[in-house]
Amino acid sequence: MAKAYLAVRAEVPETDRAQFDHWYETDHLPWALRVFKARRAWRCWSKSDPGVHVAFYEFDTVEAAEAISRSDAIKPLVEDFDRVWQNRVIRRRAVLDVVQEIEP
Repeated sequence: MAKAYLAVRAEVPETDRAQFDHWYETDHLPWALRVFKARRAWRCWSKSDPGVHVAFYEFDTVEAAEAISRSDAIKPLVEDFDRVWQNRVIRRRAVLDVVQEIEP
């Protein structure tokens, strides 16, 4: 089965990290998973750059990931993010197409 991901990379100031972490865990990630109807979602903090947070949403196809990133369904999530974090957290979204996957 093909897979694709919507990745959301956020640059979070140290002073906002604890609040951002709690908000993303309890509010944003569960809400986005429901709205996107993704197969699954998870998030990570970078160990090499502690201010970088990345959330991943898995889809069956790249078309599904692209569709949700352009849909009206994402708008309330974007508006909420902007309302809560204003200009303090910079974020970028990317659709990633899995082109190879191997297992040992």
